[in-house]
Amino acid sequence: MSHDDFPTDRPAVVTCGLPYANGDLHIGHLRTYVGGDVYSRALERLGQETAFVSGSDMHGTPVAVNAEQEGVSPEAFALDWHERYAETFPKFNVEFDNYGHTHDETNTEITRELVRDLDEAGHLYEKEIMVAYDPVDDQYLPDRYVEGTCPYCGAHARGDECDEGCQRHLEPGEVEDPESTITGNPAEYRERTHKFFAVSEFADYLSDFLDRLEGTSNARNQPREWIEQGLQDWCITRDMDWGVDYPGENPEDLVLYVWVDAPIEYISSTKQYSERVGADAFDWEAAWKEGVSDEHPEGGEIVHVIGRDIIQHHTIFWPAMLEATDHAEPRAVMASGFVTLDGKGFSTSRDRAVWADEYLDEGFHPDPLRYYLATNGGFQQDVDFSWEKFAERVNTELVGTVGNFLYRSLLFARRNYEDGPDADAPSDEVAARIDEAVDEFAAAVNDYSVRALGDAVTDLARYGNEYIQRNEPWKLVDEEPEEAERVIDDCVALAKAIAVLFEPLAPEKSERLWDQLGEPGSVHDATVEAAREGPAGDLREPTELFEQVEDERVDALNEKLEARVAESESDDAVEDGDESDDEEESETDGTDDAADADMADIEPISDDRIGFDDFQDLDVRVGRIEDAEGIEGADDLLRLTVDLGAETRTIVAGLKQLHDVDDLPGTKVVVVANLEKAELFGVESNGMVLAAGDEADLLTTYGDAEPGTKVK
Repeated sequence: MSHDDFPTDRPAVVTCGLPYANGDLHIGHLRTYVGGDVYSRALERLGQETAFVSGSDMHGTPVAVNAEQEGVSPEAFALDWHERYAETFPKFNVEFDNYGHTHDETNTEITRELVRDLDEAGHLYEKEIMVAYDPVDDQYLPDRYVEGTCPYCGAHARGDECDEGCQRHLEPGEVEDPESTITGNPAEYRERTHKFFAVSEFADYLSDFLDRLEGTSNARNQPREWIEQGLQDWCITRDMDWGVDYPGENPEDLVLYVWVDAPIEYISSTKQYSERVGADAFDWEAAWKEGVSDEHPEGGEIVHVIGRDIIQHHTIFWPAMLEATDHAEPRAVMASGFVTLDGKGFSTSRDRAVWADEYLDEGFHPDPLRYYLATNGGFQQDVDFSWEKFAERVNTELVGTVGNFLYRSLLFARRNYEDGPDADAPSDEVAARIDEAVDEFAAAVNDYSVRALGDAVTDLARYGNEYIQRNEPWKLVDEEPEEAERVIDDCVALAKAIAVLFEPLAPEKSERLWDQLGEPGSVHDATVEAAREGPAGDLREPTELFEQVEDERVDALNEKLEARVAESESDDAVEDGDESDDEEESETDGTDDAADADMADIEPISDDRIGFDDFQDLDVRVGRIEDAEGIEGADDLLRLTVDLGAETRTIVAGLKQLHDVDDLPGTKVVVVANLEKAELFGVESNGMVLAAGDEADLLTTYGDAEPGTKVK
């Protein structure tokens, strides 16, 4: 990999966390897959050679348990869900170059080969461990066959993860007060021989790796705590029949833990893509293996797009495996936040979700949802879905800003110039604004910000609306026809640039716009250079790209959702609140009832009230961070230089472990400006930057408030 700005001359692979083949997809799952698709398409618009791959996670105990309940084999059960996913993703314009699964021949072969390499290099060893065992049912209980109490935080935990508390990966034998999830019987621990990967040997490497890692700041910061606490070696085998058999001597008939073969599917899926298109089109070995390419011996550009609940697997276990077997390390990890509903996590067991098929069945086009999921908040932030918020974004930004500019411009051009105006090129002003939008687009790619990709488009459309309104070509047609033609040519050029830059977020609508513009070929093949070239001038009759979502429609959707959730929760109450079905959630999707645990940690709102005059005493201002640097001797503190309009202040803030320091300059923040000064580690702090939660989610502004603007 490199750390050069994209595009580079190395092959890039964008992956998405594997959906667990165990249940229906909802829009919470789609956030990660849409984000990966948007990012992959954006790389291609820049001219980056890119493969976008994923696959279904077929193994593990939840599949085995649910297959048994349905009376089918685990393979048949998982394949059925795999085929459903393969059909669903394209319906949302999520177009993988290859979508495989972990049980296919390619992944089984590569997994066993990689594990053999680990063994031969001396990174694996045997160890006697305590494994949960059901003495009544006479069976061992790997992973999600067992549940109990997390030994670290005391929350309810399933066998391999504290899903309702601290989110830590748990090794066999760690869960306290174990019970069988199958029978409900109390379990006991018995000694068994298992295989371990010596992850602890890679602590120094992983610490340096995190320093190099790009992507979202949570993917870098969260694993540092685990390294500082001391890495534990990783048990990579399980007592069960369903999975990839451990290679070599296997006296206990062990299979590999699901998190061994799951990320290897990224490599396998890329190989399958190369085998289909040919190594000349995409060389999977040059991307994934070190020493294969003479020009780039360290491999290609690997970008993982995942849910934040699987950061540990992608920043500790997986890079250690890659390093130990001479594979390329990931360049970036983009970890998304959860999608919630009225502040609560999506839940399959309670039917508290907006299902992927449900969205389509309501007659909505997939592209507005793609835009909403990609641009509603930063990628690593939680997003609270509501039909009201969805409608507002669609109506205001897609219909009112982007759609309004495109339709009014192209309709005027078509009706006054038939095939389009004849001006040779856009004006200097418009050409410069398109160049600026292209630069913003490229910067968003290199900042790993799918939200900023959308902002680059809507800001350009907003400029287009202002430009056409300012120049009023309808008044110029008769009096100054040449000037009118120039203005409309500028607008058509802006429309073409929007088609190219909007393709990653709204691929189907952008292709329709491309056709209305009469441009040759497909917008999916156009790079950002096409955005600068100006229009072909063969316009078709335009139609409006986006539809308004009416208030009555929102009310009806809310009624359906509320009734369904209420009915499901009522059923739960009748069944004594049995939540065993929650185990059907994906191990890798970044949404889950785990989000409920986050919500449960929120402090109740205080009953103590303050008067309005007390609030008025606070001088809260909009600021902009100009510079950020660490403070010597302080692990968590940063010295921030903050522009408050009338003056620039030095403010000390505990953001060092929670944000990428290099990303902070230019960030709008909210500051309590009249807080008493304080000295921290020898630095005088003159104000307080406001942030939310343990992740220090910085408070900022929705609009363009200038530094110094007072918050009222």
